[in-house]
Amino acid sequence: MGRNISEVGVKELKEAGLEETEAEKLYKELIDAIHQTGGVRNVDPKDLWREITARRLLKPWYPHALHQLVYYAVYHNYDVSVHGPPLYWFPSLNDSNYTNLGRLMETHCPKLLGSEYKNPIASFTLFQRFCVQHPEVYWALILKEISLFFREAPKCILDATDRTKHSGSWLPGSVLNIAECCLLATSYPKKQEDSLAIVWRDEGLDDSSVNSMTLKDLREKVILVATALGAMFSVGDAIAIDMPMTVTAVIIYLAIVYAGFVVVAIADSFAPKEIATRLRVSKAKAIFTQDCIVRGGRQFPLYSRVIEASPCKAIVVPAIGKDIKIPLRKQDLPWIDFLSSVNSLPRKSYSSAVYLPVDTTIAILFSSGTTGDPKAIPWTQISPIRAAGEAWAQMNLQAGDIYCWPTNLGWVMGPILLFSCLLNGGTLTLYHGSPLGRGFGKFVQDARVAVLGTVPSLVKTWKSTKCMEGLDWTKIKSFASTGEASNIDDDLWLASKAYYKPIIECCGGTELSSSYIQGNFLQPQAFGAFSSASMTTGFVILDENGFPYSDDEACIGEVGLFPLYMGATDKLLNADNEEVYFKGMPVYKGMNLRRHGDIIKRTIGGYIVVQGRADDTMNLGGIKTSSVEIERVCDQADQSVLETAAVSAAPANGGPEQLAIFVVLKEGYNSKPDMLRLKFSRAIQTNLNPLFKVSIVKLIPEFPRTASNKLLRRVLRDRFKKDLLLQSKI
Repeated sequence: MGRNISEVGVKELKEAGLEETEAEKLYKELIDAIHQTGGVRNVDPKDLWREITARRLLKPWYPHALHQLVYYAVYHNYDVSVHGPPLYWFPSLNDSNYTNLGRLMETHCPKLLGSEYKNPIASFTLFQRFCVQHPEVYWALILKEISLFFREAPKCILDATDRTKHSGSWLPGSVLNIAECCLLATSYPKKQEDSLAIVWRDEGLDDSSVNSMTLKDLREKVILVATALGAMFSVGDAIAIDMPMTVTAVIIYLAIVYAGFVVVAIADSFAPKEIATRLRVSKAKAIFTQDCIVRGGRQFPLYSRVIEASPCKAIVVPAIGKDIKIPLRKQDLPWIDFLSSVNSLPRKSYSSAVYLPVDTTIAILFSSGTTGDPKAIPWTQISPIRAAGEAWAQMNLQAGDIYCWPTNLGWVMGPILLFSCLLNGGTLTLYHGSPLGRGFGKFVQDARVAVLGTVPSLVKTWKSTKCMEGLDWTKIKSFASTGEASNIDDDLWLASKAYYKPIIECCGGTELSSSYIQGNFLQPQAFGAFSSASMTTGFVILDENGFPYSDDEACIGEVGLFPLYMGATDKLLNADNEEVYFKGMPVYKGMNLRRHGDIIKRTIGGYIVVQGRADDTMNLGGIKTSSVEIERVCDQADQSVLETAAVSAAPANGGPEQLAIFVVLKEGYNSKPDMLRLKFSRAIQTNLNPLFKVSIVKLIPEFPRTASNKLLRRVLRDRFKKDLLLQSKI
């Protein structure tokens, strides 16, 4: 059950991994911290933990068992039902004035909020609510903080007169090229020609220097690729990318947008069928890809998957060196040949940026629905502005920050990372290889990363393999986490690596271009929880009858977003936006609420914890997929299967969702669950995504159904959750 902090002595500190001298020293320091915060009988756990972390008593190199011992001992008798979640990071008034949002508030809130304004910390919630009611005021301020160049200035910030556009018309009348905005030097935010735009390292070269590229070099390479594209395609054509998020992939992505085309980014983990679907839906005219993917010294085919998917013209980048080692189809082109067509041109012949209205589609992203094809979500030039503004405010991303987040351009985090970084004057930090091992961690150390983004499954791997031991991550000023539910103990491990810097939890969606709930630097943070709605975001939590709970009530229910939302989609390419996001949602204070699909819990104290999806979309390893897609594959995996039902749930102590397949066998068959689990995993990895795996298979005689014969996955999910709960108690 653990110990109370008063029961932790030198013996316990030694058992947790400290040498005697160091254990005695830490014990004295802990006793002093307890006395400074009221003594054993009167100490507030939050005050004590704040004192311990402020004094940096728990060193990043101490064993994790020691960090666990102290943290859980401090909060041993803490009642979350009374006090809300235990807090691990606290803003200081002095530091808050140096954050982006704190500085903005100090400058403008005395006028905007009047006498109610106190300081950035005390008045954060008041300002956030003001911004929900007056988003045009907030975004007018933010546009001055990020790197934007309008060819034609907007007529206004927001036009909400067109009721068919639920999310509003933002910056109407403006014309720009958002890729050009990423590439030009500015006095504010400070971006000079020789500023570091990208730093990177290839896997396996862990002892080599970190590579770097200046803003000027990046711009010239983007313009070169844009010129080659312009010679082959017409403005508005869709051009796909299916490759890891390398420096070359980033250059291609920006070049497509710079030249007035539409990016179709496809995750490099997809099977040929999934690649084919995305190329078909987007009507892509060509695709950039690599001959192979290099991971851990091994080569995995990529080009072969692309050509199996489509006859679409492929431009093929070598993963290693300058030459492609495999034969290409007649219609395909090696990267070096693609560039050679313009390499010899004089500089004056290079393409200029193509300026387009702000609501022009620049990218097509995909998000799984519950049935059929994945939703094709168009991003306009508003989307990167929303993403960059959020990174500026919530993540406190500042010019010159080294920003690293292992991801892929085919997932929403890829373009969010790219645009957030370059529009804020940060340095995009890329590791060409797997982020699972020590090589990535050493790169984080050597590149002096300031902001490190993660997904919880990555953190779990780092912690369990102990691969990051001995590395120095103390230059990190904050972490970020998204994609799936965080595990509290894994987050404890992560935060401890940088003296308990905050982990900014982010939860949003491809169709929002951003997060609707998020942490920030002006509120205390709790592991695995969100401290607020993001700036200008309003929402209510709905009960099972669709009625909203009161704003500050602790509750659990489906989230209903306020529809006026900069960056949210107003259309889908292959589905009805109105039907997907608004049909059947209640009206609240005259607003037709927007469906997002999350079930969320609001705790005492107003913190938010995501409980899962309201529909049957699952989140596996940070990737959303649907039950129907999984079941379609599993139904064909073995002849003994009559039907399957796929559900997922997070373990009782938090962490990534696990996938369970419930199976009804055909009469006369007697297949074993473990055999089916292996077959299902193999089929899913081949046909959907190699990152998915089945945790458990359960055989049942029949599925629970409604009177109209609809499968009740909710009942099966609840059964699976009970099993996970029982496991956690064993």
